[in-house]
Amino acid sequence: MMRANRMVRYHRHGDPGVLILEEVPLDAPKSDEVQVRHTAIGVNFLDIIQRSGADRSLSMPASIGVEGAGVVEVADQSGMFNKGDRVAYVGGPPGAYALRRNYPAHRLIKLPEWIEDEVAAAMLFKGLTAEYLINRCVPIKEGQTVLFHAAAGGVGSIACQWLKARGARVIGTVGSEEKFEQAHRNGCDHVLLSHDQEFVSKVRDFSGGVDVVYDSIGKTTFNNSLDCLRQRGTMVSFGASSGPPPEISVSDLVTRGSLFLTRPSIAHYVSEDAEYQNAAHSFFGAISEKVVAPSQITRVLLQDAHVAHTRLESRTTMGAVVLIPDEV
Repeated sequence: MMRANRMVRYHRHGDPGVLILEEVPLDAPKSDEVQVRHTAIGVNFLDIIQRSGADRSLSMPASIGVEGAGVVEVADQSGMFNKGDRVAYVGGPPGAYALRRNYPAHRLIKLPEWIEDEVAAAMLFKGLTAEYLINRCVPIKEGQTVLFHAAAGGVGSIACQWLKARGARVIGTVGSEEKFEQAHRNGCDHVLLSHDQEFVSKVRDFSGGVDVVYDSIGKTTFNNSLDCLRQRGTMVSFGASSGPPPEISVSDLVTRGSLFLTRPSIAHYVSEDAEYQNAAHSFFGAISEKVVAPSQITRVLLQDAHVAHTRLESRTTMGAVVLIPDEV
């Protein structure tokens, strides 16, 4: 049985103004699915990449959003979840910018009683990203020196706190001086502007060369990031907010000091249900143990999704942006 549902879609690629709230029928969930009524929806740079047309893999009209939290309204037939359970998720086909959606039961995460829906929606994607980057992609050990770009952003805020608690020495970058204080609060020992012309020399003066760089900025920071590494250091390029990183010859890694380079995706680190659930458990544990503080949250109504995108693209926000349906 279908029911009326409101969701944000776009019929062409473009600026945030292409996002439109529409009435779209929602089918009854399949036997292995749960119908979730969203109470909070995460907004991520992936959404902007798809909406703008940098990723054109989705057919039109396209749904948007891969992160949400809410309440089970229709349970799955396997009995994994019951009506009223509080749940969250990351990944799968876009469609989170909606009042309701159907979602595979085996990819839902049951929320601990102590965590608020808005915090879960604001932090889960970013938290799972930080978890795989520093725990499994390149496991960071006590005493290592790490350079983390966008240290006041969503992923950076979580990762830097976690790294500091682990005993790492953390150098963070930010896009403006207004974010210095936030980066220091996140645990950074030293903070620099990512566009500082003396960036590399300052990092090397402070550290002598870092063990690992985590770079989500891409084009404008990639080469400088490589030059900040010590011999046999590791570059983790996991984003491209300023544009795709420049091409590099394999021989460049040799001349720069036998460097390691990886380009990971969260999809390959949470593809198995068990590791997905374990990563969420690890992240929730970091919050409950006060290793990671809840993010600063900017709340925007679902129908104003275009405003949320504009704020995120302008890089004026700190922490996370969530959409709130007006029926919660």
